[in-house]
Amino acid sequence: MLQSESCYLHIIDPQERLMAHIHEASRVTETIIKMVNCARIIGLPVIANTQYKKGLGAYVTGLEELMDEVPRPDKIEFNALANAETKELVSALPATVDTAILVGVETHICVYQTALGLQELGFSSWIVADGVSSRLEKNHLLGLARLRDTGAAIGPAEMILYELLAKAGSAQFKEVLPHII
Repeated sequence: MLQSESCYLHIIDPQERLMAHIHEASRVTETIIKMVNCARIIGLPVIANTQYKKGLGAYVTGLEELMDEVPRPDKIEFNALANAETKELVSALPATVDTAILVGVETHICVYQTALGLQELGFSSWIVADGVSSRLEKNHLLGLARLRDTGAAIGPAEMILYELLAKAGSAQFKEVLPHII
């Protein structure tokens, strides 16, 4: 079972110019926003990346506004952990953190390669199935299959959030609930 003290949320490249071409981009954006809001309530650290911001632009509207205090290195690497600044941020997480919850694009490129990079550092990866996608649906589905083959756990945002919450009735549950219903 996921424990909040062992997890962090990693957002990968949901930028305007790229998201304009992503399969079911609005679903992915809504899920990432949900995950960011809930991560704050639950107390998960959040790290984000952009891919060549000069060319692909800022994050999509609605998400960009939530990024003020989130470290967000710009990268040219597909594996975010191959970026020195990102690797440093991940390495500086509390020692109890050993699981990355990944959202963003593209499933079969940056999400996949980042999950592999995390494995090399000893992290487990949970892929938020409704919070990732690719330009082509078939690449998204093949990416999810390959991620599962490499040992990543895959599930919808709601499954992950309820697992982190563990029970109803708490103050955290009541604060998260409007974001998941």
